[in-house]
Amino acid sequence: MTDQVRRVALAHLPTPLEPMDRLTEALGGPRLLVKRDDCTGLALGGNKARKLEHLCAEALAAGCDTLVTGGGAQSNHVRMTVAAANRMGLACHVAVATDPPASAGASPGGNLLLDAVLGAGMHFVGPCDYYELEDAIDALGKALVGDGHRPFVMPIGGASVTGVCAYADATDELRAQPGGNEIDWVVVADGSGGTHAGLLAGFGDDVQVLGVDVGTRPDLDDVVPRLAAEGATRTNRNAPPARAHIDHDRFGAGYGVCTDDGLQAIRLAARLEGLVLDPVYTGKAMAGLIAAVRDERFTSRDTVLFWHTGGAPALFATRYATELGN
Repeated sequence: MTDQVRRVALAHLPTPLEPMDRLTEALGGPRLLVKRDDCTGLALGGNKARKLEHLCAEALAAGCDTLVTGGGAQSNHVRMTVAAANRMGLACHVAVATDPPASAGASPGGNLLLDAVLGAGMHFVGPCDYYELEDAIDALGKALVGDGHRPFVMPIGGASVTGVCAYADATDELRAQPGGNEIDWVVVADGSGGTHAGLLAGFGDDVQVLGVDVGTRPDLDDVVPRLAAEGATRTNRNAPPARAHIDHDRFGAGYGVCTDDGLQAIRLAARLEGLVLDPVYTGKAMAGLIAAVRDERFTSRDTVLFWHTGGAPALFATRYATELGN
């Protein structure tokens, strides 16, 4: 990490690196490991803690008093941003791409419940696409300026160059762990693209990274390489590959919608490894890993790392609990 990139301490690091021996045996393919970024510790953990260490430092350095961001109803980024704001003594306002639960006669569940418990200023903007949500976040930031606040506006998922630097640094953490230099492939959920881009920037040509598109944004093929290149420059690393490996076949009917292979992957990881995945992000990512093994994308000699980005709170949202319980 260079002096250009400040950070504050929010996460429990390093996160564990663990074997998945029973899943390896069941799939009959390459050796499988898991990097447990679900164990970062901030408000039930997840990958966003790493990004928020850098983003919050940037906000404090700029003299901001409020964090502003947004996401879907089960956004891990929103949950963890509110928690980080509380730790830093900052206010937090979030644009949420759904209708208020009360309008449908329902109670909030999963991440949405935690957002309320954490005290987020929640602004429900109704169902909308990625770009409409970006516009809503920008409008929220401008409204707060008009009210006399000094907001720090974060992109969806923390997918900025600053956030990318956090995951470039995470590759150094992995390499320092026993077995961390033996990785041939990494598989990770691809939402807004920042985590994939950071891993690409950090690994360069040494490790192949497969992102599994969960349906958050349509421009991942362009965004991931661009952010990776900018992150590599910011952290004084060699230029990463110009093309990103992305599996676009796992998101089904769209972001936040369960898929059969995602639900099967959740159950398989839980029953073989005691590993808790979620239907929005990591379940689909694990489905992508399983498909890649079965399609022989990896060789039997490869070591493949599943980078667990967290998300377990979504399991307790009513819509997902019902499907998983069937």
